[in-house]
Amino acid sequence: MLNPKELKLFKVLSELNAISGQENQVAAYLLKTYESLGFKTQTDHLGSVFAFKKSKVLNAKKVLILGHMDEVGFMVSHIQANGMIKIVPIGGINNLVLTSQRMHLTTRTGKVFLGAIDTTPPHLLKDVQQGIPTVESVFVDFGFTHKEEALKQGVKPGDMVTYATDFAVLQGGTRILGKAFDNRYSLVMGLSILEALKNKELPYDLYVGASVQEEVGLRGATTSSTMIAPDLAIILDCSPARDSSGDVSEQGQLGGGLLLRYIDASMIARPTLLAWQEQMAKAAKVPFQFYSSPGGTDAGAVHKNLAGIMTLTHCIVARSIHSSQTILDTRDFDASKKTLLMMLKNLNTSLLENLAKADHNG
Repeated sequence: MLNPKELKLFKVLSELNAISGQENQVAAYLLKTYESLGFKTQTDHLGSVFAFKKSKVLNAKKVLILGHMDEVGFMVSHIQANGMIKIVPIGGINNLVLTSQRMHLTTRTGKVFLGAIDTTPPHLLKDVQQGIPTVESVFVDFGFTHKEEALKQGVKPGDMVTYATDFAVLQGGTRILGKAFDNRYSLVMGLSILEALKNKELPYDLYVGASVQEEVGLRGATTSSTMIAPDLAIILDCSPARDSSGDVSEQGQLGGGLLLRYIDASMIARPTLLAWQEQMAKAAKVPFQFYSSPGGTDAGAVHKNLAGIMTLTHCIVARSIHSSQTILDTRDFDASKKTLLMMLKNLNTSLLENLAKADHNG
């Protein structure tokens, strides 16, 4: 179960709007919160943001805890003469989700307009028109009566369009509902870790933060990991659950605990790191599950950067990610948090060096 502070963070962070390339709302919130906890901050030139905790150890190793702050969404592409808005996708969009969604349009000056995707009623449809809509084929209605009205309100091509989703608590707090848990999960986790470790001396420099533009090609992960050059990077992300049908043999069960993500489309996990993660989950006495994915995370960019960075994913699942309504099990968050804290509290220079060289031993 989430504590009250974590529950509030999930609500605030999931309801903020931040598509790839326009993450300023979330970045500003994180920087302010990092500083309020007493941490120094650092940013890269793309907009990724970090809190860091300096070790008293001379020439200390660097450990990076990284999530991403962007969400999938849309941009304004055209303003029609009648005031309707055309959009283009940013990141991986499930077209099945489009019909009748409530939407937010955020202008460059921060004005927010509520609207909805236009949908033709069934008795006006012809058989040839029935099918899955595409992002490019839909019109979004924000109540503008003509193009000039939209322009007068400051609407321009390139403005951000996102799902208008309110956060909600389900089943007394066991599960939560909202948008962008992929990957606002990581932001809440990062802040919880910082809170837990802020008064603890660590034998390594700790960086905790969020990258930009993950959903469009792991871009912030590349620049930020170059800037920090960590000895170990632990990537937080929210993966798709596969349990909706009730098939318990599928990998990715909601409520099944931390993911030991051994392979995905962008990275093969290092066996020694995966074994260490499993050992720490057992020590924390939390559930965990093995997981593979056809997708990827920021780990795909980080582990290939520089001369190669020792990288591990630390994920949980949620249902219906990349949509307007996502469901997450807070017990999975708890399992992830307890394991990550166990890992960070037991990590030292000797262990880091052993983990780095172990895979080279025959």
